[in-house]
Amino acid sequence: MSEIVLGVTGSIAAYKAAELVRVFVKAGHEVSVVMTAGATKFVTPLTFQTLSRRPVTTGLFEPDVVWEPNHISLAQRANVLVVAPCTANVIAKLAVGIADDALTATALACRAPLVVAPAMNDAMFEHPATQANIATLRSRGATIVEPASGELACGTTGKGRLAAIEDIAKAVLEVLAKTGDTTQ
Repeated sequence: MSEIVLGVTGSIAAYKAAELVRVFVKAGHEVSVVMTAGATKFVTPLTFQTLSRRPVTTGLFEPDVVWEPNHISLAQRANVLVVAPCTANVIAKLAVGIADDALTATALACRAPLVVAPAMNDAMFEHPATQANIATLRSRGATIVEPASGELACGTTGKGRLAAIEDIAKAVLEVLAKTGDTTQ
């Protein structure tokens, strides 16, 4: 059984990550969720705890139930780290190695493959800084699940919608298959 660590960031699309947890659990995977502070403004940790049947990490300095720091133990257990939805802010942090919250610290300590599913305003997604950060992540081997085009929460239309849950799940399962994890 594989361990999927799912990072959820502060995007309106955070509610869609709950369905991603359901898909992974139904496929027989263990899912541990790490939420940024912004993500908790859109969806509560209890939602993810209920669906994953596991504790949810929301901060770097939460009391650990074992002696090891949670972000390190999550990073060590992960067969894949998925960040969906992933904001421009977190993409930038991942690209330059900033580890100022539980998710980015977990990512920095994680040696498992990284799958990133961006979700943001189209202008933010198309900005040269965001595109450079995505290129950096790709150059390090990250799988980027391209956002969809359509109506965005801010009222504009363009590329920035979180990819379909099926597309994200497919990308994650393909990464797991490449690493030799055949649990499906």
